[in-house]
Amino acid sequence: MARDRDNNSSPESVISIIGPGMTIVGDCETDGSVRVEGSVEGSIRAGKAVVVGRHGIVTGDVATQDAVISGRVEGTLVAASRLELQATCHIEGTVHTRRMQLEEGAVLNGTVHMGESEKTAALAKPASAPSPARDAREPAPLTS
Repeated sequence: MARDRDNNSSPESVISIIGPGMTIVGDCETDGSVRVEGSVEGSIRAGKAVVVGRHGIVTGDVATQDAVISGRVEGTLVAASRLELQATCHIEGTVHTRRMQLEEGAVLNGTVHMGESEKTAALAKPASAPSPARDAREPAPLTS
């Protein structure tokens, strides 16, 4: 018997998983979180968090609020709030974050920018919802 699923959950509470042995070629974007245990060849943009597991590989840019990296990232990594680099991680590229925890054994080859920057500030602000398209039959607003 199938269980009823709650389809009313918010997009921010959703966790997308890229499992071991899985390869994604292209960009990933979500309002929630992404966990990478396989590999991604493209950029990842997650509104809440990105977790790269011990065997996870991301070849591309990562942009999110919070990130925990145990695997490999090659590209620009932007964590608007907090970045945790665990002992097994290997980062090749530029890092932008407000706060960072770096465990002994972690490898970080690149440039680190900490504190409030244009990249972290832009990511921290929620994107405004697109305005609804104006009906073509509706007259244009009058200007004086």
